[in-house]
Amino acid sequence: MQKIAVMVTGVGGGGNGEQILKALQRATTPYFVVGGDMNAFSLGLSRVDIPYLLPPASDDAYIDDVLTVCARHAIRAVFPGSEPELKAMSESRERFKDAGVFLPINPTPVIKLCMDKFRTFEWLKSKRFEVPRTVHVRSEEDLEAIDFFPAVLKPMIGGGGSANLFLAQDDKELRFLGRSLLVNIGPYIAQEYVGTVDSEYTVGVLSDMDGTLINSIAIRRMIMSGLSNRIRVKNRTGKAALGSTLAISSGISQGDIGRFPEITGQCEKISQALGATGAINIQCRFADDKVYVFEINPRFSGTTSLRAMVGYNEPDLLIRKHVLGEEISPRFDYQSGRIVRGLSEVLLSTQEIPHVN
Repeated sequence: MQKIAVMVTGVGGGGNGEQILKALQRATTPYFVVGGDMNAFSLGLSRVDIPYLLPPASDDAYIDDVLTVCARHAIRAVFPGSEPELKAMSESRERFKDAGVFLPINPTPVIKLCMDKFRTFEWLKSKRFEVPRTVHVRSEEDLEAIDFFPAVLKPMIGGGGSANLFLAQDDKELRFLGRSLLVNIGPYIAQEYVGTVDSEYTVGVLSDMDGTLINSIAIRRMIMSGLSNRIRVKNRTGKAALGSTLAISSGISQGDIGRFPEITGQCEKISQALGATGAINIQCRFADDKVYVFEINPRFSGTTSLRAMVGYNEPDLLIRKHVLGEEISPRFDYQSGRIVRGLSEVLLSTQEIPHVN
């Protein structure tokens, strides 16, 4: 079988693009992968068939450069590997369609909604899904409305890898951290911390580009590992049900992977209500027999390659269905198990990575 030319952007180490690249390279389908990144020292650029340096997604030349690469190498599908690139490609999706390039992303309204955490909260609440109590903080006065502790403070937009995320256990911490965030990032949200360190899940729901559900998968996160938590502190709130330790994930997920129907079933309903197409990733905790959603990422997950390891290869499945025309069985079987992660070191070549033009 002739290799299928695909492009993955944002392939730098640790990001979603690198995860998509790893998944494609695990597939039995033969791929020729062209990689793009704006960092010449990107780990992912050393692992693709042809590497390119791209401008930032905010650059006016970005889409032109990506489409130039597509034409040069007869690319059949493009996967944006970062949220800025996802947004840029979403706004130019007709250009990819006109070029005959498959762009496996969610509808623009879904992307815009899910990239705004407070709008996502309001939408979930309006659809009667369970969510932690949430307050939109735009000024110091809004801190008065936060009457729940612990409180997780985080950006409304972006914040991948738990950037600019803090945990306040009492009013004194809330005032100090809350004011600092207003100064440094502007408006943010405060969410009630729910569940224990053993009850957090990252859930993938995959639909085809017509919105028909294909399958779902979940990882019960092991967030007590130093690699997998950004915050880990003693619980001082007196709320014993939350456990002796409070922890916030770093975004580097590892743990038990499988179907977890009590979790994935609820997340499938959320995906279908959104009208999602392609991959969507839902972050949640399971407490009091309820799934509390605290974030929805309208893209491939930072666990895409972990899922591929057990036979749940999202980018490959979408290409096989929509590019190769294969029939994909819904609810297909895949393995379960425990996957752990570590660090690896690579000596990069001194060979210069070319720009597109």
